[in-house]
Amino acid sequence: MHHSRFESILARTLLCVTLLLPAPQVAALNTELPDLGNSAGSLLTPKRERDLGKAFMRSVRRTEKVMDDPLLSDYIRDLGHRLLDASGAQGTPFYFFLIDDPQINAFAGPGGHIGFYTGLILTTENESELAAVMAHEIAHVTQQHLLRAWESTSNMSIPNAAILIAAIALGVAVGGDAAAAAAIGGQAAIIQQQINFTRANEKEADRVGIEILAGSGYEPRAMPSFFARMGKANRVYSGNLPEYLQTHPVSTSRTADALGRAEIHPYRQTPVDLGYQLTRINLLQRRIDQPEDAIRELGRMLEDGRYRSEEAVRYGIALAQVRAKRFADAAASLDKLLETHPRQAEFVVVRAQVDHLLGNGRRGLERLDQALIDAPGSLALNVSAAEIALELGRPEQARDRLLQLLDYRTDEPSVYRLLARAAAASGQAGRGHEYLAEYHYLVGDLKNAVLQLEIALKEQGLDFFESSRLESKLALLRAELEDDEKRQDRGR
Repeated sequence: MHHSRFESILARTLLCVTLLLPAPQVAALNTELPDLGNSAGSLLTPKRERDLGKAFMRSVRRTEKVMDDPLLSDYIRDLGHRLLDASGAQGTPFYFFLIDDPQINAFAGPGGHIGFYTGLILTTENESELAAVMAHEIAHVTQQHLLRAWESTSNMSIPNAAILIAAIALGVAVGGDAAAAAAIGGQAAIIQQQINFTRANEKEADRVGIEILAGSGYEPRAMPSFFARMGKANRVYSGNLPEYLQTHPVSTSRTADALGRAEIHPYRQTPVDLGYQLTRINLLQRRIDQPEDAIRELGRMLEDGRYRSEEAVRYGIALAQVRAKRFADAAASLDKLLETHPRQAEFVVVRAQVDHLLGNGRRGLERLDQALIDAPGSLALNVSAAEIALELGRPEQARDRLLQLLDYRTDEPSVYRLLARAAAASGQAGRGHEYLAEYHYLVGDLKNAVLQLEIALKEQGLDFFESSRLESKLALLRAELEDDEKRQDRGR
């Protein structure tokens, strides 16, 4: 049977399945944790967990390809919050993000930070399966399966603890933090012993996750269905099954138990979710390096009827046409999609970008402003509007839009990077350097964060209160940078 290049890419992705686990050298935090009881909050205060979560995220950004695509970020965040509404965790801060990596994996960190690898999304067959994985991760957080292990870091500084947890979550062999994690001493081994795989925690996360799925309108049987497919994929390895999978199997008993719990809920025929399909096709077309090849492959999918959503395939073609600089063709493709889905953010954002690329940025900005009436907290709509406003020479408009967005999203590096551009273009150089410092800090680049604050303090016209505020922030960053450099020295 002939397989297209598109299908071959997906097939190769499926062969690296490890069911919520990284590649063999990586040890994940999310699915291998002991029964912790209810005392976890006694040592790790909510403030420390929040601070630890932010530091953890900075460490993840230093070692992993965290995606900053606003459309993809909006989708994974919206899906997460739909599930949170049914989890009883409303009001608890969660931060959902994507990592551009073909591994089939997801993990949870402190402060409700939950990461998903793009390979996981491409392996799922429908949104209910992706929601099942996410619900499982949320359950690990809400059931406090993670906090007791983190309490072992209670006597460490926040930066040290965050690097240690990230090293365990992502694998100490990954990235520049490896030496720093090793330099902390035997702590990693101690904590790793505390988070060894236990069936009790997995069973509880499955049980709670199924209830979250049912409560949020998804098909609960998606969880055992996904387990069953992963189990079959594991058998492809035969006797060469990686050691990590041998100690963390997707067992038939686990699948059967999840199916039994799901069967108590009525069956739901969930409709095809366009947002999921658009996200998935976006990731798929990116896997094909040459945009013209992607256009041809997606065109064949339309001709052969190999799709679950025709709109999604046409959207993928439009994205590839933009990559190929065929802007007029992309505009025509998107206009057809907007006829039936005039408020779909993915179509609006890309069409506005095409407007700008065709020399009509004002029309693109009008599209985005209209869409923002219904979705004022959309990262994609706001960021796209700010980018076009900056290109049109309207920095104040971009700045005002981004500052409003900070009421919704405060941990997005791309927002601060754009704010820095807007401030500089508005003649606020000092504020621009401060925003750049925040950007570098969020992506884990402490050295450049310190440098930008030092430059900001040299700007003319700072009053006493502004200078004092910046000096205080700079002192904290310098102390953290000094600790970071000492860790690196010990790891050499």
